[in-house]
Amino acid sequence: MLLAGTPGAIAAEAARRAELEPTDPAVGLSEAEAARRAAAGLANIATDASSRSLWSILRANVFTLFNGIVVGGFALLFALGRWQDALFGFAAIANAAIGVTQEYRAKRALDRLALLHAPRARVVRDGAEQELAVTGVVLGDLLVLRAGDQVTADGVVLDGLRLEVDESLLTGESDPVDKLPGDRVLSGSIVVAGQGAAVVTAVGDRAFAATLTAEAKRFSLVASELRGSVDRILKWITWAIFPIMIVVVNANMQAAGGWQHAIESGAWRDAATASVAAVIAMIPLGLVLMTSIAFAVGAVKLGSHKVLVQELPAVEGLARVDLICLDKTGTITTGDIRFDGVHELGDDRPTGWERVLAWHGAEPEANATARCLVERFPDDAGLAPAERIEFSSGRKWSAVTFADGVSGTWVFGAPEFVLADDGASGAAAGDALQRGRELAASGRRTLLLAHSPEPLDPDLVERAALPGGLRPVALLTFREVVRDDAASTLRYFAKEGVAVRVISGDSPLTVAAVAREVGLDAGEGFDARELPSDPAELGRVLDEHRVFGRVTPVQKRAMVHALKERGHTVAMTGDGVNDALAIKDADMGIAMESGSAATKAVARIVLLDNRFSHLPGVVAEGRRVIANIERVSMLFLSKTSYAITMSVLFGILLWAFPLLPRQLSITDGLTIGIPAFLLALLPNSRRYVPGFLRRSLSFAIPAGLVVAAAITVVSGLARATGDAEDAVRTASMVTLALIGLWILGVLSRPFTWIKAGVVLAMVAGLALVLVVPIAQQFLELSMPGHETLVAMAWTVPAAWVLIESIGFWHRRRFGAASEIEVKRLRRRG
Repeated sequence: MLLAGTPGAIAAEAARRAELEPTDPAVGLSEAEAARRAAAGLANIATDASSRSLWSILRANVFTLFNGIVVGGFALLFALGRWQDALFGFAAIANAAIGVTQEYRAKRALDRLALLHAPRARVVRDGAEQELAVTGVVLGDLLVLRAGDQVTADGVVLDGLRLEVDESLLTGESDPVDKLPGDRVLSGSIVVAGQGAAVVTAVGDRAFAATLTAEAKRFSLVASELRGSVDRILKWITWAIFPIMIVVVNANMQAAGGWQHAIESGAWRDAATASVAAVIAMIPLGLVLMTSIAFAVGAVKLGSHKVLVQELPAVEGLARVDLICLDKTGTITTGDIRFDGVHELGDDRPTGWERVLAWHGAEPEANATARCLVERFPDDAGLAPAERIEFSSGRKWSAVTFADGVSGTWVFGAPEFVLADDGASGAAAGDALQRGRELAASGRRTLLLAHSPEPLDPDLVERAALPGGLRPVALLTFREVVRDDAASTLRYFAKEGVAVRVISGDSPLTVAAVAREVGLDAGEGFDARELPSDPAELGRVLDEHRVFGRVTPVQKRAMVHALKERGHTVAMTGDGVNDALAIKDADMGIAMESGSAATKAVARIVLLDNRFSHLPGVVAEGRRVIANIERVSMLFLSKTSYAITMSVLFGILLWAFPLLPRQLSITDGLTIGIPAFLLALLPNSRRYVPGFLRRSLSFAIPAGLVVAAAITVVSGLARATGDAEDAVRTASMVTLALIGLWILGVLSRPFTWIKAGVVLAMVAGLALVLVVPIAQQFLELSMPGHETLVAMAWTVPAAWVLIESIGFWHRRRFGAASEIEVKRLRRRG
């Protein structure tokens, strides 16, 4: 809503709405008044604004449905005096404690990094401009807004010069909005052009977009195939566990002589113990833990290499990317601009053009390119603008008329945009454009200074339109410094089947020349002004070309959308405010630390030392996480598979569940828990291929069926030959352990010294459990009969052969599919 009046009247009305004393538009608040307001709770501090809270970590790791089932079973066994069978409860507690500890350590490490790289705010206090932390802004402060800034608190504009704000992060509308005195500006929006000042009217939790600051979205959920697949598995088990539980309890009670006899004789205690064992076996307790630990360890590891992971699943994200869009400036190049030369045009240039270039170089709001002019054109303090049109990334030019010293209007910007107006036609314009293309083709950034005898009038300024009669005066060339690691990084992506698109606002000829310099087959580059608006047609062009110049911020975003619609998983890198929209909408947004606060705020990953060469390391870490979690998930899901199958089979047969909880705890620890923890943290460079859940289940389900069938056969024969219940359980436990260790060996291939050592250590652990008297007594082990041992002697090797066959089929089926997918990605790139 627009507030009419002078800056003083606007400030007074804003203060009235906030129920405060009005802020002096000239000097801002005093330090004393700012301190008083901060002490009164009026500072820009949002609840839990820095990162995920300890309570949310506890809630995610402790207060879950499955932990509730585990705690219920744990409590029941304790109440029955079966503390030996309640070992799984201590394992669950340890799992939760490890998960909380790992995530909290990751949170603290990430917060320390974030604290050093959090957005900053500029305010005026006691008449002087100062920069401070976002949390230091108080209600009523006078915010200074410049292009590239993210607005850190809600406010009302007091004054501005061509102030344009992008509110797309809040409203979804991509077009910048002109802000006039009295207009509201909202926290989370981005200043894309001009400058101005605003008085703060809402801070902290009351600010319109407090949840969109970089800290508040630290742990928001990025798309994660791993986490999504695990959640889906847990959902399926949730639906299955209660009906299966009823079947299991009934079977154990019937095996104890029927419900009435079991209750009257006290045998229901043994039935309850067996039922708890069956239910607990179905829950993949460690799978969620392993996933969280792998993400957290990966994030901390990357943090030590100056890569800030703003959301833990982003560790996985870049490994899934098959196409990466690179902004040339700041990514392939260092972002440093060096003045190259001036190329005068025509013989009758207007006087004062060198003074105009000096003014552009020294102007406070000059960008990095314009500042390079100071080296060749020293500052001339004698010029003062009378009217001006600020530079914008959409127009790609700026215009200024001076009060005195030089006459007419001076336009400075990209040649093809400055001379696109009808008033700039003619031989001189054509020659300038041709000369500009030749210079750009050599890899140099080219800008044009043009002159019109017509001064800027309010109508032209209002419409941001070029004056008539423009004549080219001089072409200015600049060179960007190419990163020394850019070529090797691009070669890595090419080798790994990740396609690359270079997108820039510069001339396509310049961008293509830089791309060729780092080994990319770029042709002459595609001029984005010729891009189709239809998403399908746009996607086709993006598949055919690799380098694009003269791309606007809106087009960058459209390009990301078009690529995603064609089935690509897209990463977008950048550092400028004009990259923020595309970075936000990409599957994986990557920002440079040297970039604007707005760009870093929406990115998933921030390269803290601005080194593009870190991206292969991020990809490698993501691949390690995905490949290792896929391996250990097969262990956990095999257990879930055989537990569910056994529960159903034994329930139908009305047999008692053949394992005590304590026996399951030992076999789980030796065949799944301990090795999974070690395997999840090992190096693994396997390429990512979609379909994690399908691949995991395609091994886990048949492997689980083999285990369940073997235990059913062994326990059934043991019962049929008259073995005691302790002997039946012992035979079932040893059968489960031997087949489980074989599954571990199959999933650990190809062996390394570490993986072989892990498997051998688990075999040794099983041998100790079986021969140490204390362990035998604790686990209630009893020697099975001769017939049962014979049954085990042929059942276990038969199961090993079947597991080997499943592993062989799985490797051939999905290994070949992986190679086909990688080749397909290379062809698409």
